[in-house]
Amino acid sequence: MYVFTSITNNYLPKARVLAHTLKQFHPDWNFVVIISDNVHETVDLNREPFDHIIYIEQLGIPNLKQWIFKHSIMEICTAVKGPAAWYLAETFKPDKLIYLDPDIAVFNPLDEIAGLLDSHHIILTPHQTKPERSAADVLNNEVCFLKHGVYNLGFFAVNCQGQGIDFLKWYRDRLLDFCYIDFKWGLYTDQRWCDLVPVLFDRLHIHRDPGCNVARWNLSQRHLYKEKGTYYVDNTTLKFFHFSGYDSGQGVFEINRYIDGDHCFHELWDWYSKQLKTNGNNLVGDACWSYDKFSTGNNITNEMRILYRDRTDLQEFFPDPYSNDGTLNSFENWYAHNFMARSEKPDPRQRLHRFIDSVLDWRIKVRNSFRHRQDFNK
Repeated sequence: MYVFTSITNNYLPKARVLAHTLKQFHPDWNFVVIISDNVHETVDLNREPFDHIIYIEQLGIPNLKQWIFKHSIMEICTAVKGPAAWYLAETFKPDKLIYLDPDIAVFNPLDEIAGLLDSHHIILTPHQTKPERSAADVLNNEVCFLKHGVYNLGFFAVNCQGQGIDFLKWYRDRLLDFCYIDFKWGLYTDQRWCDLVPVLFDRLHIHRDPGCNVARWNLSQRHLYKEKGTYYVDNTTLKFFHFSGYDSGQGVFEINRYIDGDHCFHELWDWYSKQLKTNGNNLVGDACWSYDKFSTGNNITNEMRILYRDRTDLQEFFPDPYSNDGTLNSFENWYAHNFMARSEKPDPRQRLHRFIDSVLDWRIKVRNSFRHRQDFNK
């Protein structure tokens, strides 16, 4: 069994916690970290609790700098999952492959999931498995699932044969081209894509175990409690908890709507905070993403990334959007000259023209979505 996660430097402490908790129950499983960043100066990779460390540069992604530039940090950590899963399947030839988000901790063995892969080629976990009962929870959760996807892709598992391999290739291709947070196009990273999986792959198993992928979006319907030192959810053991929203505070804020002041969740959350501190969160938890700045050190905005990814002419003219030679031959200076110097209220006709251009460019992108991967392993 191979298990992998995807991070930048600031999520290294979380990946360490995940590795330690997984190895506690499965010391013989291989744990792999995919890093889409330059390694932080405080990190000694020889002392990390990972079996393998794979860098984004090793995945064979065509036009890598362009590809990275098109994505925000959240988008890139998600988008890389597709080519990384394919790389691991091709390189290490594992029988089975599991992905876990770095902000997950394992609390009990995952043998049931491993066993299910003997008869199912793909396993996904839905955000929720029971209907919400209040209007507020319908809005906060079920409506949110319609927008962000039915399944939480903080976890998936694949048997690396048959439809499992078919899924990995499809997943790789979609994430190479369309792994963005772009609601007007119906996209939310990889999650909206996986809404299609039950239609495309009949060897899918939808895993409804309430002890798996427990998080802020399903504790309205799952009873978390502790007995004799063991956490349970709805009379089954807690397998893995997803500490989504830890850094922003959104996770504990949302869960507090469903629990009282003495709930064991607070103990669980405090435990995770201590684990992160022990694993160096104070050193790298606030580390900046190395691909978030131009070569000049100036910040790259989300607007710059969106413009670049929507304009194939810019991609052709600026093959390395990060570099800056001091002239308008660099994307940074071209953008400053053409956009930042404009008034705060641009001509509405210009905005309309840019919108029409982006629509036309998306049609071209869809039609030619696989051309830029002619050299990629098919």
